[in-house]
Amino acid sequence: MTPTMTYTTTPGNTMESPNANDSLEAMRRELDAIDATLLQTIKARLDCCARIGQHKKIHAVPMMQPHRIGIVQARAAEFAAAHDVSAPFLRALYELVIAETCRIEDAIIGAAP
Repeated sequence: MTPTMTYTTTPGNTMESPNANDSLEAMRRELDAIDATLLQTIKARLDCCARIGQHKKIHAVPMMQPHRIGIVQARAAEFAAAHDVSAPFLRALYELVIAETCRIEDAIIGAAP
């Protein structure tokens, strides 16, 4: 008896083959690896910001540097435009990243020596 292969249609009139799950799992593994890199990159960025906070504390530099925030946001907007990425998404992402950076620097600068 020959095994029966089943195909199901999904939205968009695509067909799923028996290998579709293998392909999906491979792409998910790739995504997981990208996520691991992304998280490590975020951690590296926050570590760098902590060093900047230490520098600001030692040299009595104010924590808030509004011009720097503008530079970071402008660079993200340029990236969005050049790479067909949603500008509002990157703005929101950087608002979160900057808020965490400010929290870290504030804690360092406000800490007793």
